[in-house]
Amino acid sequence: MAELKGRVALGMSGGVDSAAAAAVLLADGWGVEGVTCIFHDDDATHAAVRDAAAVCARLGIRHTVRDSRAAFEARVVAPFVRDYAAGLTPSPCVGCNASVKVPELIDVADELGCSHVATGHYARIAQRADDGRFMVRSALDDRKDQSYMLALLTQEQLARLLLPLGGATKLAVRAMAEDLALPVASKPESQDICFVPGDYADFLAERGVEGVPGDIVDAAGTVLGRHQGLHRYTVGQRKGLGIGGAPRPYFVVEKDAAENRLVVGFQEEARIRGVVVGGVNWQAIEPPEEPLPCMAKLRYRSTPCACTVEPRADGAAFVRLESPQPTTAPGQCAVFYAGTTVLGGGGIIDVVREGAEGR
Repeated sequence: MAELKGRVALGMSGGVDSAAAAAVLLADGWGVEGVTCIFHDDDATHAAVRDAAAVCARLGIRHTVRDSRAAFEARVVAPFVRDYAAGLTPSPCVGCNASVKVPELIDVADELGCSHVATGHYARIAQRADDGRFMVRSALDDRKDQSYMLALLTQEQLARLLLPLGGATKLAVRAMAEDLALPVASKPESQDICFVPGDYADFLAERGVEGVPGDIVDAAGTVLGRHQGLHRYTVGQRKGLGIGGAPRPYFVVEKDAAENRLVVGFQEEARIRGVVVGGVNWQAIEPPEEPLPCMAKLRYRSTPCACTVEPRADGAAFVRLESPQPTTAPGQCAVFYAGTTVLGGGGIIDVVREGAEGR
């Protein structure tokens, strides 16, 4: 029997991607421990645990369940609720990987004597030969690339992380799962925020974020209608605003929490020329001291755009866009790329709309 490369704790969500990741790791000579971290106490979680256990049984590996509810509540759910209450539009999944999912996996790995951890993300990890620095690179399958979601991981986390699906396509993963008769081969993907079972406004209301109705205004301050609470709207939203009579559709361009106003504008007013990013996590490089030309994604599914990142002494950066882009929202993440390599990323704390003065 061939000697094992080592032992790895694989995060298993009960879906096809993590199931296929287990099979790839086994074929590559790793000893695999299946780990399912519980973030909620609901039917979907119980079903995920059963599915992950069934996959582990099929592959002949051990399955461990980790109760991570307290960490998830403190580091993901509570900040999500707080940010929405403050008028932001948070992107919880990016922060969750760095603050909960990977740290929890590493804790379990240490308990089980595993040198590495792994997930089913579609991305790749590389290590630079000259200085040993780790970096995330985009997946070979552009349609499934999840490198954006890993932009906040630290060097210490990347040093222990394996991403076995970075060179695979979703079609190939499904085919592999079917060939191996894995119980989740045909299980559909989940696209929603995992801890919000339905309407996120209802979820926020259960957490005490009711929202106060206020004015819908244009950039000049003209009142066009009434909103039902800022947390019920998203920057960039076009439908469901309840205002009409204009020759063209309105878009949400800002949630003014201080004045409890929803600011709308036409499409050209919903474009931005820059964003301010706070607390940038520089991943593939040391923090730059000079302006850095690169590409940026301002939302998970957005198209990368050319920009120049201008670092600030406080660790923040102004991202000057080479051409106006569709608006994004404070609370989202900006992730910087050089080719397929993630340079770093951080949370957007302000946006500069087209035609605005200063930055």
